[in-house]
This record gives sequence, structure tokens and C-alpha cells, in this order.
Amino acid sequence: MAENVLSADTRTATGKGANRKLRVAGKIPAVVYGKAREPQSVALDPRALETLLQKSGAGLNTLIDLSVSGRTDTVLVKELQRHPVHGGYLHVDFFKVDLTQKITVSVPIHFTGKAHGVEFGGILDHPLREIEVECLPRAIPEFVEVDVSALEIGQSIHVSDLRLPEGVEVKTDPTLPVASVVLPAAEVEAAPVETVVEGEVAEGAEAAAAAAPAEAGAKGKAEGGKGKEA
Repeated sequence: MAENVLSADTRTATGKGANRKLRVAGKIPAVVYGKAREPQSVALDPRALETLLQKSGAGLNTLIDLSVSGRTDTVLVKELQRHPVHGGYLHVDFFKVDLTQKITVSVPIHFTGKAHGVEFGGILDHPLREIEVECLPRAIPEFVEVDVSALEIGQSIHVSDLRLPEGVEVKTDPTLPVASVVLPAAEVEAAPVETVVEGEVAEGAEAAAAAAPAEAGAKGKAEGGKGKEA
């Protein structure tokens, strides 16, 4: 069983009105579901859940022993709704896990070190903050550590370069960059270069070529007129 124990009560009343009364009483609504069980509505103390998750280094990937009416299941937080202003917990979805079956979860990436290319004007860019992995529930890593110290300008670390514990398989696209050292935008912007497609001439040259015969014709007429006058 998991080391983190949480108690909840069976909840029969549902709907916005019932949930509002529940929150006034200091509890929040929650639902427990899984592949082999019907969804169960429960109520729990949000402060107890928050304390449990804060103490655990795994965050939302914390395995929890959820006890409801004498029945205890190992669950993960599948979805956590927070208040948009003060951030308090409003609703939780728990997913019952089978400790013998692999599951897919998102694991945060922790960056360590200072990229060498930063000392020469580069900027460290890290587009990925987490990756998806598949493993047994007990093998879920708290985080994936990425050392960027050796990165020079123009170099990248990709998902395929990550080292994970045995039994943990990456599900995120292996070609995606996790961290790169790039030049500031102002330095990589190049001045626009005018190009001429083969078979075409530049607009100025084309205009000059078109004007040349007309000018030659006009000059010939003028000289012809002078000859008649003479």
C-alpha cells in the first residue's frame, strides 16, 4: 500500500447546491473511478489532501491510500480543480490504480547546471517542462533530471537523450527538444536579400529594357523630321 493515507466519506447528494453546502462545511466533493469499478462520489477535507501532496515529492503523481467506509484503494489524483482567485481546492477526481499494471503519467523535468553557451551570449530555451512516461505505479519517478552544463550555442538536448530509471519508458515524441542554447533574436535576424528567379529580370532592368526601343524610335523620327526640313 502507499505511504500516504487519506480518509473520505461517501457522498449521496450531488449538484451545485449540494457541493456549495459541502464547501461551506469545510469539505470538497470528489469522485473515485477506475477500470473495474463504478464511479463513487465522496467528500473529503481539502486541507488534508493539500498537506499530503505538499509533503510528497511526487506532487499529483503521489500514490494515495484512500479510505472510504472501510474500503481502501490505492489512487492517483487524475484531475484537481482550484479556485481561480485564491487557489483553494474545489473538486478532485481520483483514479484507482492496479499496482501490477503499467500506467501513463506526466513527470516534471528538473534542469541543473548552467549551460556553457550562456557565457558567450546564448540563451537557454527549455520548451518542455514535463514528459509522459509509462511504468508501474510504484516506479513513477518524482522528476527527470536534465544537466544542461555542456550545452554550447546551437546545441540541444532531445527527449531521446534523457536517461530514465529501469522500467520507465518515454511516451513523448523522442525527437522533441528538451533544452537548447540559442542566440538572442536580434542577432539571428538577417537583412532581407533581394533575389531574382531564374528566367526573370529585376523590375528596374525590365523597365529600362522596355523603354530603350521606344526612345530609339522617337530619336529616329526626330532626326528624320530634321532631314525633311533641310
